[in-house]
Amino acid sequence: MELQGKAAHSAAIRERAEAEMKAIGIDEAFIGTLVDTFYARVLAHPELGPVFDARLSGRWPEHMEKMKSFWSAVAFRSGAYGGKPVQAHLGVANMSPELFPKWLALFAVTLDDIAPNPEAKAWFTSTAERIARSLTLSLFYNPALDDPALKRS
Repeated sequence: MELQGKAAHSAAIRERAEAEMKAIGIDEAFIGTLVDTFYARVLAHPELGPVFDARLSGRWPEHMEKMKSFWSAVAFRSGAYGGKPVQAHLGVANMSPELFPKWLALFAVTLDDIAPNPEAKAWFTSTAERIARSLTLSLFYNPALDDPALKRS
C-alpha cells in the first residue's frame, strides 16, 4: 500500500511539473534546442570551451544526450536522469569557481535569444543558478575556511 502511495505521489509531481512547463511553453523540443544552442556557445567561448572540450573530446554526442536527459528530468520531474553531477565534475582540469558565473551568463544570453517567454527564462535561470551554486559548493567549498578558530585577527 505504501509503495502505491509513493508511486501516486511521484505521478502527481510529474503531472504538476508537466502542466507547469506546458503553461510556460516548455517541451522536449525546446529543451533540445536549449542544450544544442547553449553547448555550441560553450564550445566557442574562450574560457569555457577549452575546459569543456578537454573533458569531453570525442564524447560530445553522449554528453549532449545526457544534458538533454538531465534538463528534461529537472523540468518535468521525471526522475529519468540517473547521473551524478558532482562526481562528473570532480577533477575536471582547469575548472574553477570563477567559471560558474561565466557559464550562467552564457546560459542567460542563450535564454534571452531562444526562451519562448519571460516565465520560461525565469524558470531556467533560477534553476541553473541553484545548480551552479550547488556544484560550486560541492566542488570548491572548504568548511575549514569558515572555522572561527582558524581566523586570525
